[in-house]
Amino acid sequence: MPVFGLAALWNGSARAERVSELVEGLGALLPSTKPPGLVVCLREAEATLELKLEVPSYPRAAMDALTEQVQESGGTLVELWRMPKADRDAFRAHALSGPDAHTVEDYETAAIVLHGHLQQLAVREPIPDGPPPGPASVPIQIPLPAEDSAPEPAAEPPPEEAPAEPAPAREGPPGTTELPYHTFDLHRRGRRFAVKLEMEFRTELDFVREHATNISNGGLFVRTAHRPPVDSVVTVAVRLPNGERLQGDALVVHTVDDPYKGGVGLAFVNDDPTFAQTLDDYLASLVGEAKG
Repeated sequence: MPVFGLAALWNGSARAERVSELVEGLGALLPSTKPPGLVVCLREAEATLELKLEVPSYPRAAMDALTEQVQESGGTLVELWRMPKADRDAFRAHALSGPDAHTVEDYETAAIVLHGHLQQLAVREPIPDGPPPGPASVPIQIPLPAEDSAPEPAAEPPPEEAPAEPAPAREGPPGTTELPYHTFDLHRRGRRFAVKLEMEFRTELDFVREHATNISNGGLFVRTAHRPPVDSVVTVAVRLPNGERLQGDALVVHTVDDPYKGGVGLAFVNDDPTFAQTLDDYLASLVGEAKG
């Protein structure tokens, strides 16, 4: 069963009562086969809630509603599963770890803890101007192109070698300060590589053997006549040239309807260190081949 990691961030500008109502109602809003893991982190200038949603398919309508409600409450929603593992780990280290992080059993407890902390932040001076600038402040785009898209030139240095520019500080009314919050560059590791990898993907109805035609840290494109619907989850197994296998869940993010070059774009959902390390090592080998 795929697990989608999510996080919501609030600071002193949030509406504590609205946040409490939102978090208490998450059980009704978000479908899940079991109670999600919940982590609340209470920092000096912000509060963060992490939850891991285990569902058979991506609840697009529910996620759109959740994004809107978090924004209305004065917060920022982050889809952690979309982030490269290195950035996701850095985010968790900054916003969801340490002595200020607490595991809670249910939404009601999380709502009580967040409400109390946000009320305290609201009476402190200065009050931050607007929601915290989390990773969702950068448009998230998973680089899964159509089959006829040209791959990046091999001579181009990998994006990870170029330092990300820091997000500009926002200017608020007198007496306000910007939260000391790191904004992550979600495009930093989006380089695509043209490949021809044997792979299998499985849905509830089909088991298909195909070839992946390009791959990146975020996912891959598969040329296939089988087009699972967008937002459905498939299980993929990719055979790498060194004999290793990448196996896990992926979300169908788009389909290309073309009789010759059509297929599906898949985004990796796995939040597993072994999967991420295997993928990173393979992509690093492709970088070395391109430089050689």
